[in-house]
Amino acid sequence: MINLKHFFILFFTVCLFFSCKENQESETTVKQDLLIDLNKLNNEIIQFQEIVTKSKSQKEIVDQFKKSRLAYKKVEWAIEYFIPDAARFMNGPALDEMEMEENKSFEPHGFQVMEELIYPEYNAASSKKDLVREIKIFKSNIKQMQNTFEVITISDNYVLDAMQQNVFRVITLGITGFDSPILQSSITEIHQSLICVPNALEKINAKSKTVADLKKLIQKAQKYCNENNDFNKFNRAVFITQYLNPISEKIKVFQKEENIKMVKRSSPLKPTAITLFDKDIFDVNGFVLSDQYNFTPDKAVLGEKLFYDTNLSKNNDRSCATCHNPEKAFTDGLKTNVSLTGSNLARNTPTLTYASLQNAQFWDMRQLDLEKQSVDVIQNKDEMHGSMDDIHAKILLNNDYIKLFKKAYPKTLKPEPWQIQNAIASYVRSLNSFDSRFDDYMRGNKNSLNNQEIEGMNLFMGKAKCATCHFTPLFNGTVPPNYSKSEHEVIGTPQDAAGKKLSTDQGRYIYNKMPQLIGAFKTPTVRNAAVTAPYMHNGVFKTLEEVVSFYNKGGGQGLGYEVENQTLPFDKLNLTVKEEQNLVAFMKTLTDKKYQ
Repeated sequence: MINLKHFFILFFTVCLFFSCKENQESETTVKQDLLIDLNKLNNEIIQFQEIVTKSKSQKEIVDQFKKSRLAYKKVEWAIEYFIPDAARFMNGPALDEMEMEENKSFEPHGFQVMEELIYPEYNAASSKKDLVREIKIFKSNIKQMQNTFEVITISDNYVLDAMQQNVFRVITLGITGFDSPILQSSITEIHQSLICVPNALEKINAKSKTVADLKKLIQKAQKYCNENNDFNKFNRAVFITQYLNPISEKIKVFQKEENIKMVKRSSPLKPTAITLFDKDIFDVNGFVLSDQYNFTPDKAVLGEKLFYDTNLSKNNDRSCATCHNPEKAFTDGLKTNVSLTGSNLARNTPTLTYASLQNAQFWDMRQLDLEKQSVDVIQNKDEMHGSMDDIHAKILLNNDYIKLFKKAYPKTLKPEPWQIQNAIASYVRSLNSFDSRFDDYMRGNKNSLNNQEIEGMNLFMGKAKCATCHFTPLFNGTVPPNYSKSEHEVIGTPQDAAGKKLSTDQGRYIYNKMPQLIGAFKTPTVRNAAVTAPYMHNGVFKTLEEVVSFYNKGGGQGLGYEVENQTLPFDKLNLTVKEEQNLVAFMKTLTDKKYQ
């Protein structure tokens, strides 16, 4: 007969064993959790496919689509960070992906394509086949994700870096509606995008007070979103400054506490960045094609002298500054400038401020870097008609230049032609101030913007859809948070002020004969827009008010032009007069101090 005391000892020992075993088995790694969440996403997509196949109601289809998106948002941080090329076909824009070098295009896939098929109306007769096809492709992509994450190592420093970029993605692409342009479900998805941050950091140190603080902060952010879930009325200024920026700061605090090394990578975003609005967050060297072109202050000093030197032109009467006036934020204030022969040039002179934070130059994006841009202008017979060989020869005879070149390029015996280009480009790379009133506000000075300007910011990043092309905080077309490519847009710009016909300038199509590129132009920065009028590639609009009115009407298609490949949404924005005024007021806050 078993002693009762021994029985209870044995019973509790067995219970303790299984309890400990259960606790051990419940402890998972970041990678394991990711694979679990990928499987949950797959299950939601399978359910989505079943509902569509059975021709359920539009409401059921849309509801399951939203559930699938929510499941995706939990794994988006990893897919976008580790496999960005594949991510483009899971939740990228519903626009063709183009390979310019090969003149090839690839049709889009993923959530945004599905969104267009099911909303605002779903017609099974015309859309079911395409929708099922998209779902099958999505399932195939999930399988690819699972296979990839099964074999890669996810170290702590990469987790931290990915989480920081994930917060930046919410700021730039999430709350702006970039990845949910029709349903505008971004606000309700924020919690799923952010909850991965403390969950992942908890795997590194579950006892961290910073992780506990992050959880509380994200709970408050979710509460704010739940109480303010109207996309058009959502206050992004408040949400960024009170929630998203503090979350970014906490991630950096945790990294320092745990002594986790920063990721070394070639990227415009510096790994030291605390928030997306740090003054020195962007590294211009992230946009150069090789290390020898890297920026230095000495190169910029040399480049400034070259920039103002009329000897770079054939007739010694025109410098870079002739068309890029520093007092006008390096524009000229003209619709289009005048050629050397006295005729009007075809295109407006764009600002050089923040031009270095792009992956392509000129309105038609025909050059990839500033070095080639400068040569293109200098040698253009209508602009400067200079000769790089002649310029190089003159410099070799100029002792002042010799000294500056020696200081800028100490490893070379004498000035080389490529260094002339690089020096001018380096000067242009020095023209990024990030000291506007907007920047001041985002760094904590709440008195920098008034209520009208804050309302304008919320319109810019919300209802007016400006920030889906002019991405915060560069406000140009360089796509965050990787910043590896710069976008063009087809907006249907008028030919002249009368606005009766479409511009005949074919833009990027001139150099890349792809129908999608007819009338496509680089998305320029809105920074310093208040002092860089007139606007558009042909200078057709004299004021920001005219620009906003054009977009409010739906661009070229909204005006009745035939622009089949227009990338700008052609539906009216339905902005009120007051909202248009607020939008212009906000854009004026993007002016650097030196131009105010």
